Amino acid sequence: MNIKIITEATGEVLIEIDEKTNPKTVKAILNALPFESIANRWGDEVYFETPVKVEEENSIQEVEIGTVAYWPPGNALCIFFGKTPVSRGDKPRAYSPVNVIGKIIGDAKIFKKVKSGDKIKVEKA
Repeated sequence: MNIKIITEATGEVLIEIDEKTNPKTVKAILNALPFESIANRWGDEVYFETPVKVEEENSIQEVEIGTVAYWPPGNALCIFFGKTPVSRGDKPRAYSPVNVIGKIIGDAKIFKKVKSGDKIKVEKA
């Protein structure tokens, strides 16, 4: 299953959902679709608030480029496309543990075009 994230800067970007790793988190996000939010930048990460509230579920802090994850303390989705201010080396690292929900299909670096304050939409593909 796929969802899409839409911004003016990127157009539609498909996310391949991984329903096995964090099924409760994925279900909560899918049930909340569609929703809109405002993008924030933190290094090479875009994150934005969601209407979802889920606890940590198989959470990790170091992720791969292209990872899309839910950040429980901020009720936010995070899109990782490079180093963050807390990275150790070249891999993206979340501020605190995140629940991975999927991966960008294509080049995640397209999110470099997104600026804090941009509108962002999430919907079923």
